[in-house]
Amino acid sequence: MAAGEEHGSVEAAPETRSFKELGVTDVLCEACDQLGWKTPTKIQIEAVPVALQASTRCPRGTLINGPVGLPSQQRQLCLGGTPAPDWPSHNTGAGRDIIGLAETGSGKTGAFALPILQALLETPQRFFALVLTPTRELAFQISEQFEALGSSIGVQSAVIVGGIDMMSQSLALAKKPHVVIATPGRLIDHLENTKGFNLRALKYLVMDEADRILNMDFETEVDKILKVIPRDRKTFLFSATMTKKVQKLQRAALKDPVKCAVSSKYQTVEKLQQYYIFIPSKFKDSYLVYILNELAGNSFMIFCSTCNNTQRTALVLRNLGFTAIPLHGQMSQNKRLGSLNKFKAKTRSILLATDVASRGLDIPHVDVVINFDIPTHSKDYIHRVGRTARAGRSGKSITFVTQYDVELFQRIEHLIGKKLPAFPTQEEEVMMLTERVAEAQRFARMELREQGEKKKRSRDEVNDNDDTEAATGVRNKVAGGKKKKRKLH
Repeated sequence: MAAGEEHGSVEAAPETRSFKELGVTDVLCEACDQLGWKTPTKIQIEAVPVALQASTRCPRGTLINGPVGLPSQQRQLCLGGTPAPDWPSHNTGAGRDIIGLAETGSGKTGAFALPILQALLETPQRFFALVLTPTRELAFQISEQFEALGSSIGVQSAVIVGGIDMMSQSLALAKKPHVVIATPGRLIDHLENTKGFNLRALKYLVMDEADRILNMDFETEVDKILKVIPRDRKTFLFSATMTKKVQKLQRAALKDPVKCAVSSKYQTVEKLQQYYIFIPSKFKDSYLVYILNELAGNSFMIFCSTCNNTQRTALVLRNLGFTAIPLHGQMSQNKRLGSLNKFKAKTRSILLATDVASRGLDIPHVDVVINFDIPTHSKDYIHRVGRTARAGRSGKSITFVTQYDVELFQRIEHLIGKKLPAFPTQEEEVMMLTERVAEAQRFARMELREQGEKKKRSRDEVNDNDDTEAATGVRNKVAGGKKKKRKLH
């Protein structure tokens, strides 16, 4: 496949069945096998060969396997910065930048991780690649994939996101990892404040979920980052949806890009069964409980529009005996990762989340996605329902439509080009639940109020204006003592 072609659709290469045929080196083919990636996905078939041409001009079969049967210790040596002996010299090509458009759950991470690791094998260096992501959780997930794919060759990565101590991140950067995965805001903090850290030698820039990075008003941060990294680099832009802002960024950051589009129109996966329920807004909670009972035994991801509503609904469900956990932007980073890990480990079957979790998170066992609050941006619908039916599995999505959401719902139907069927419900059964649900709502409101007061109290303690250091220390101890006693009762 020539790099110069403008790639429209994937049908061009249905016969490519293995990563080796795409030109991926043996070491990485083995890593893919160990991860259980048997065959490349559509976006990988499209993007990987083009990206590999970008990384090297040598014949495609002979990519950096070095002398035949090179032991893995020597390969690891290479990434340590000392080239291995009798290593064939390769000519780094001019290459092309890539815009990858594919529906969510289609293996986009592999499409940029494999070419980067292969290029890194060829010319080992520190701070080789930077991956920008919109959310912290996605950053951790991408880092896991890089480390899994690169474990046999000693790849080191660092995750630089908000909500985590700057000092420990500075120490991670001081070790000079090969790949940095970051959210734009915290990366700027480090570029401005961490001594000795710069990205002047960067070879690859990846923007995953580029439309969301720009929608979250990271535009100024992205501009700053583009100013401090080399012009002479490869840029990969990956997204499920193409927006005007992404097109604008493409003109600014990419040189003569190749477009690898597997889905030009916005689409959801074929194996996803999508439904809607038309309900009065005051009975939303009751219908939610009804559906959770009807589809019991599945794992659910429920999307709400605000942090407060996420917390409230989680409390309502807990009071009714469901194992529900919240995930939203007002939780501390440790709690967010904790919630995610509990859900991944299947100790909790219901995850309630804001759009923080709608992008890129790969949790294989999500059976049902419920849009409890309809998304205001129709494109967010595609990302939300993309949390289920991933990598060829099937899944369900149910969208709650109240009397106030009809127009938004019609926009979603128009965007995906489908009329959704109604999900069958028994109204009498739902009405029987209302009394218990109302009770749970009352408890949830009380708990929320208590949580709010606790936060306010701790803020007041911090702001108390006795400004001697000793006094604050004593007060903290006293407060700590009180708390401990309270727990003993």
